[in-house]
Amino acid sequence: MPFQRPQKDDVIELARELGIHLTRTEARIFRSRMLEHIDAMEGFHELRIREDAPPLRHVPRDPGRRPIPDEDPLNAFIRRCRVEGAAEGPLAGKTVGLKDHTAVAGVPMTLGSYFLDSYIPEFDATVVTRLLDAGAIITGKMNMEDFSFGGPGFAGVGDYGRPLNPHDPTYVTGGSSSGSGAAVAGGYVDLAFGGDQGGSVRIPSAWCGCVGLMATHGLIPHTGVFGLEPTIDYTGPMTRSVDDLATVLDCVAGRDGYDPRQAAVPEDLPNYRDSLGRGVEGLRIGLLEEGFGVENAEPAVDDAVREAVAVLERAGATVSTVSVPDHATASAAVIPIYLEGARLAWDTNLGGGLAKSFYPASIMATFGRAKRSHSHELPLNLKVMLLSATYARERYNGRLYAKAQNLRPVIVRQYLEAFAGVDLLAMPTVPIRAHPYAEPADHVEAFDRTLFGGELGDDLGLIIHNTAPFNYTGFPSLSVPCAGVTGMPVGLQLTAPYFREDELIRAAHAYQESVDWESCFPKRGAA
Repeated sequence: MPFQRPQKDDVIELARELGIHLTRTEARIFRSRMLEHIDAMEGFHELRIREDAPPLRHVPRDPGRRPIPDEDPLNAFIRRCRVEGAAEGPLAGKTVGLKDHTAVAGVPMTLGSYFLDSYIPEFDATVVTRLLDAGAIITGKMNMEDFSFGGPGFAGVGDYGRPLNPHDPTYVTGGSSSGSGAAVAGGYVDLAFGGDQGGSVRIPSAWCGCVGLMATHGLIPHTGVFGLEPTIDYTGPMTRSVDDLATVLDCVAGRDGYDPRQAAVPEDLPNYRDSLGRGVEGLRIGLLEEGFGVENAEPAVDDAVREAVAVLERAGATVSTVSVPDHATASAAVIPIYLEGARLAWDTNLGGGLAKSFYPASIMATFGRAKRSHSHELPLNLKVMLLSATYARERYNGRLYAKAQNLRPVIVRQYLEAFAGVDLLAMPTVPIRAHPYAEPADHVEAFDRTLFGGELGDDLGLIIHNTAPFNYTGFPSLSVPCAGVTGMPVGLQLTAPYFREDELIRAAHAYQESVDWESCFPKRGAA
């Protein structure tokens, strides 16, 4: 079908939308040039040539269906499916859940929202291909907060309902990878992948009681995973044991040739399983001063984390206190990036831009049509962020986003100075535990609670105080359950220099081997 050709009045109106005033003479001349551009675009659109795309293997596959409550008591799954990988491999027989922002060819993908109802990708995310090549079996697309615009405590409420915390179903799970955390901690999958732009792998890991890794920025390819903004996008594994985490990381880490986030990833990576069982003799751990004693934090959480570090000290690590003065500033700096990321997603129909990458044409077209026909179904937090982003762009003309990006090296240097004296930083993953879910009284209260901030929304700044700084700076961070305070898990977060995930695994495995893991955090279901 040929593209429509604009008339002079259409050109004038398009210019007006850009804040440009055209005379009718200018519009006539511009229209003639635009017609040449449209002819060229139409010819290119009709060109029959095979496009490059990530590899697609391990077919056929069962796209599955929405499970009934008896099949999914935690409401952790949006869809039960089955895609079997290689017959042999390091993950042979392991069941995997994928946050439903990760493309699996032939399996519907929702991003947790009815807005994308009926969209089916025709490509696999790189992590999917690598998991299947390693023998894993994908058994589900996991529940999440709408478009990943969530993370705190009302947590996990989207168009597909609230995932339940396996330790107490009346409590929240944390988000936005809420279904992934609940399913892993509850024993309904062996491992899962989530997405993390401010803590959304590590927060549900801490609150549900499983291990979650946000690797060095770019180490795990993001191709085929739909994020927010390329400089803070991560996808990462969630497991019950550090042993499994090391195995998964061995399978998925490394460049794929599509993801521009991976420019700094070295060609030669360690074997992460080699870090298991090494112990912590001589390992230097720094308690991050600014990560403790946060305003409105729970002292019991700080105490539990300090005791976990004391376990490592008794096992041979040395412990000191270190300071990064702008740790909190790093959390504040991600806000302009979040806002610009929301606007970038809107403007590019989730495609991103200005980089050599794989562009998912099918979802870009689906999103573009959907935003014109039923934008009322967009998630509430995305709507308010789009409004704030548009306001900031019109008033500040990109200066806030530029400041946030340009400040990054300054804050990175502070962490590097801290790492000059220690091998790892330690702090609570989240300064508070999961809290009970508050049933809204009516639709107005539900609306208010779903949005960040205000009188009813959660204190996002408190919850991401120790997670978002490392999305911003790119340092790898791992959350490992370290205690149960009144029956709810607490996470110890360990952070390492760039590409030292081996040290995170070394310390977390030593900790896990030093405590009565299964009695503190037993599996609740059946994988």
